[in-house]
Amino acid sequence: MAKNELLKLRRARSRKDFPNIKLEENEYVVLKIKRSGVVPILTWAGVALAAIFFITLNILISKTMTNSVFAMDAMSRGFFSIVIDVVFGVIVIAALIGLNVYSNNRLFVTNKRIIQQAQASLFSSSTNVIDLVSIEDVSFKQSGILEHLIKVGTLRMSTIGEETTYTFKYVDTPIDELETITHLVHVEKDERDEKVNRH
Repeated sequence: MAKNELLKLRRARSRKDFPNIKLEENEYVVLKIKRSGVVPILTWAGVALAAIFFITLNILISKTMTNSVFAMDAMSRGFFSIVIDVVFGVIVIAALIGLNVYSNNRLFVTNKRIIQQAQASLFSSSTNVIDLVSIEDVSFKQSGILEHLIKVGTLRMSTIGEETTYTFKYVDTPIDELETITHLVHVEKDERDEKVNRH
């Protein structure tokens, strides 16, 4: 298959799979990097532990004997149960919102650019676009025991000139992705150098 035909096929596939990304001419998506799936599992594990704690607390309150030090009348027990339910409801809603924000952070690597869709909260999002030729260094960093244990870290991309560093946190150890991005950066820089030498 000719190089131009392969390029057209890749571009058509990328436009179909990623309709929200505005691709330039002869551009296609090579990688889609998402945040680690471990963090949502840990979040729901925390919610489950909170549920067990509050259910146990509810049972203890409802079984409290009248002659106990912690004795409560029916009205107090009812009020306390409502407070527990509200607190647990807030925890669940906070977890849902947090995970929605967490999962909406994505990094797309094309043969020309890196497009980072970042969301900091429900009402705060941004898109960063970095040309591959502007990238000086791509690295992966893990900080602290927890990141080493669950094998996640931060993908870092430093640019030439102003030396701006773009980061993408909570990524599974991206050995293959680092190699792919580095390769694409070299290919794009080589093509740029070839064009400069022609002129």
